[in-house]
Amino acid sequence: MSGVTASTRAPSPQVDTATPRVAVTLPCYNEAATIASVIEAFRQALPEAEIYVFDNNSTDGTADIARRAGARVRTETRQGKGYVVQRIFADVEADIYVMADGDGTYDASMAPTLIELMKRNHVDMVVGTRANVTRDAGRGGHAFGNRVFNILFNTMFGRQFTDIFSGYRVFSRRFAKSFPAVSSGFEIETEMSVHACQIGVPTLERPTPYGVRHEDSASKLRTFRDGLRILGLFMTLAKETRPAAFFGAIGIVLALLALGLSVPLFITYFETGLVPRVPTAILATGLIIIGTVTAVCGLVLDSLARARVEAKRSVFLSYPPGDWQA
Repeated sequence: MSGVTASTRAPSPQVDTATPRVAVTLPCYNEAATIASVIEAFRQALPEAEIYVFDNNSTDGTADIARRAGARVRTETRQGKGYVVQRIFADVEADIYVMADGDGTYDASMAPTLIELMKRNHVDMVVGTRANVTRDAGRGGHAFGNRVFNILFNTMFGRQFTDIFSGYRVFSRRFAKSFPAVSSGFEIETEMSVHACQIGVPTLERPTPYGVRHEDSASKLRTFRDGLRILGLFMTLAKETRPAAFFGAIGIVLALLALGLSVPLFITYFETGLVPRVPTAILATGLIIIGTVTAVCGLVLDSLARARVEAKRSVFLSYPPGDWQA
């Protein structure tokens, strides 16, 4: 298989137990008003689980409150949810990972259902899609952006997900340990979804209640700033995962632009035998050349992208499934 070598890192051995180890992981930034109740809710829903709070430089005492509530607290000093997720997948050892937010908007009582869906269907990721997401503290911009980006995702990467921004997810160990996370911020959920579509990770979705944010808890998502970052990630991932389509589209646009500039030149030439607008003719010729080179580059990069997909898939499969997936 191209792009894959025998030196692929061997996975850490799993503990052979009848009951899988469950870790609840809660990325947090200034969630002092809600974190204690979120920890207690997950403790009641999953009494056998280890609960981790990953504090991302909170200034309101979130970490201390989480410790007093009985959670294991870790600190990620690089600001951004993507960095926190990278740290979670690197540091936490478990067979099943439950990830939610510390703001209390996700229903902890649904966690056993999501885990059971994963076990029963032998999948590696279950997404708790958000019902009533349009009520997100009255922020209509978030709801509109959510719809637009989901449509864009389905168009570009496949119709595997209906809520790519949901932060309520359950992962298998082999997904967590093989996911090559590079995003730094809120776009991390998009990266997870694209990765799952790209290498064919079996996934499921399950609608879950989505509550209104606590009045003392402020949203960390900035509609325009983070929207632009997510859009930029879409373009980057399209370039990386579908280069033939990405660069081919650019080539077609340039060719159409050249054609539009050339039509009047051809009409004049056939009528008079002259080409009076030489600069326009040079520009049209240059656009055709650039468009052709761009499209050819896309075809070459597509072969490299396929090799990368094979390598990622190989790393994913190098981690054995849990006993509950057998």
